[in-house]
Amino acid sequence: MANTIRGMHHLTTITSSAPKIFEFWTETLGLHFIKKTVNQDDVRTYHLYFTDDMGTAGTILTFFDFPGIQRAIHGTDEITRTAFRIPSDASFDFWIKWFDDHDVKHADAIHEEFGAKYLNFEDFDGQLYALMSNEGNPGNWATGEPYRNSVIPAEHQIVGFGPQLLTINNENALDLIFKNVLGAKEVAREGDDVLYEFDNGGYGSQVHTHLTRLIPRGLQGFGNSHHMAFTVDDEDVLNYWINRLRQLGFQDSGFVERYYFKSEYFRPTPGILLELATNGPGFLQDETYEEAGHHLELPPFLEPQREAIQANLVAFNSGTESGSSEF
Repeated sequence: MANTIRGMHHLTTITSSAPKIFEFWTETLGLHFIKKTVNQDDVRTYHLYFTDDMGTAGTILTFFDFPGIQRAIHGTDEITRTAFRIPSDASFDFWIKWFDDHDVKHADAIHEEFGAKYLNFEDFDGQLYALMSNEGNPGNWATGEPYRNSVIPAEHQIVGFGPQLLTINNENALDLIFKNVLGAKEVAREGDDVLYEFDNGGYGSQVHTHLTRLIPRGLQGFGNSHHMAFTVDDEDVLNYWINRLRQLGFQDSGFVERYYFKSEYFRPTPGILLELATNGPGFLQDETYEEAGHHLELPPFLEPQREAIQANLVAFNSGTESGSSEF
């Protein structure tokens, strides 16, 4: 169907250090640092994009580094853990050794969730992640292309998102929104855990909710997620969803031009922010593949503020291809 939500687009998280998260996700995890820009709503803050080779929707992990923000406290009403797919069960052997060699904190053993195999790990902020095997994936949403310059061999590289884990204290609210509003279907249930899927897309289009009322609501900060975004085909579909959400009484952002894609934001429940984002136009419209991530790129409406914006940012991954400055 034309207006269907396809699956994950990107996941945005918060870090305490832009240079350190750059090193972690490029030099340790092997993703492509495809865009260095700023948060358009808080230009003191980087917005950093890590992806597969070409920035495919469903492979995009992004970070903010809000100045002065506190450390996150995990709880309910939050996006708790970000899962990434690796090609096969056999890839776990590579990754466990790689994590050990690079001092990445990880679980002692692989475990299963809804029949899929997972290995939990963390970054320097205690941000919670997992690798999951793509074997047995029932769908085909968003399997990325191996990054040609990755430190990770192509046969073991991250290929896209797996099911994102949300911790909630009101199952009925999200169940209603995912199924009756957004069009997902429930594909599995185990006790207080439910697995939803969009558009029969498989692991890259799934969301895992865990219900608990035994812990307080989480506090957002560095070390946890800011929001997650689902993919729609184009601007016409995005406008369909803007109108639908407003007719149903949701408080929303309305149409937002993000330059690399177009967006709509809304909160299905307190503490959880969702986004719908278009599949394109993409990340290489303002720089070449070879220069991607080496220079601070700004959307046209922010370009007149470049000097002031750069003055508040910590320089890293400097480019020299065009005789650039430290940014």
